[in-house]
Amino acid sequence: TPEQQARFQSEGRKPTIRLKMPRQGKLVLKDIVRGRVEFDWANEQDHVIQRADGSFLYALANVVDDEDFGITHVIRAEEHLSNTPRQVFIIRALGYRQPQYAHLPFVAEPGSKNKLSKRKLKTYLKNRDFAELVEHGQKVLRALGCPQPGESFNPVMVEFYEKIGFLPEAIINYLALLGWSLDDRSEHFTRQELIEKFSLQRVNKAPASFDPKKLMAFQQRHMQLLPLEQKVAMVLPFLQGAGLIGEVTEALRRQVTRIVQAAGDRITIAGDILDFADFFLPDDKLPYDEAAFDKNLRCPQAAELLRQFRQRLATARPFDPPVLEALLRDFVQQQGIKTGQIVHPLRVAVTGKSVGMGLFDTLAILGRQRCLSRIDRALAML
Repeated sequence: TPEQQARFQSEGRKPTIRLKMPRQGKLVLKDIVRGRVEFDWANEQDHVIQRADGSFLYALANVVDDEDFGITHVIRAEEHLSNTPRQVFIIRALGYRQPQYAHLPFVAEPGSKNKLSKRKLKTYLKNRDFAELVEHGQKVLRALGCPQPGESFNPVMVEFYEKIGFLPEAIINYLALLGWSLDDRSEHFTRQELIEKFSLQRVNKAPASFDPKKLMAFQQRHMQLLPLEQKVAMVLPFLQGAGLIGEVTEALRRQVTRIVQAAGDRITIAGDILDFADFFLPDDKLPYDEAAFDKNLRCPQAAELLRQFRQRLATARPFDPPVLEALLRDFVQQQGIKTGQIVHPLRVAVTGKSVGMGLFDTLAILGRQRCLSRIDRALAML
């Protein structure tokens, strides 16, 4: 009332400005994703659009900003659908052109319909696939010598994938298919193909759950198709970050190229190159997996077989995978032993561990002198 207004002003109170919303009828919109959407005007509050200090609130500022920039489509998450009536009312009141709206479904938690949240890491770690993805990332960080990561190192955050060497194209491909499909069979898309084929009309209404295992499958597929030269370019910064290499010379680039090529599918993300640190460590600094060393080198005959095979490696010409494979095969036959009796001790002696890429590729990449040096060191430890 005028009396109340006078009293408020005498008290020094400053007014806020509200929209006077309709009280009858409906707002009917055609949302590109959700189809026909209706809102009862009677359910809308008289929203504040200007604060007492004179500043404007988002609802008005956003509408004016969009008009100023010529926005034709408003594409946003479905939780903003409730903001639409007040914005449409302002648009029409100001005589602006109304944009088209598309409200996208959110990404849901693994195995759930609840919205994915960066604050629920501990809960998501109960999901085996999610926990494996986190451990994969933490393994890369440990190899880089990074401090123990906190909750910000989280697969819900894009930064997680950047830090450990995911391909942006794989992330985009996976995220696109979380809420959209071209047909019932196509899954692999390059970024350009997505640009050409994507349409809002084929976006699903329902939320899709984040599936870490499927995301990793997309990463593997994109990584397999990546040219070797680009893979090498991706892994070099991780080797430098771990202090395993310095300036990249042509000789070093060739060595890394051979490692990446031989590793094949073992390098799923760029950070996986750090699983092959043994190629870059000085021979006298190579660490040994104690359990693997005891099991494979302290067993009967292992040391003697390794000494004898070392002598053959010393004279192998050329020192390449086919020759080394034939050399070992002949040795096994002449000694009357099983292949594993020499393969396992040899692998541990030259790499420090019991698993890795193909043994003959490993020997050839290390080269004769480094192999002999490492074998001698392993034998001296017995």
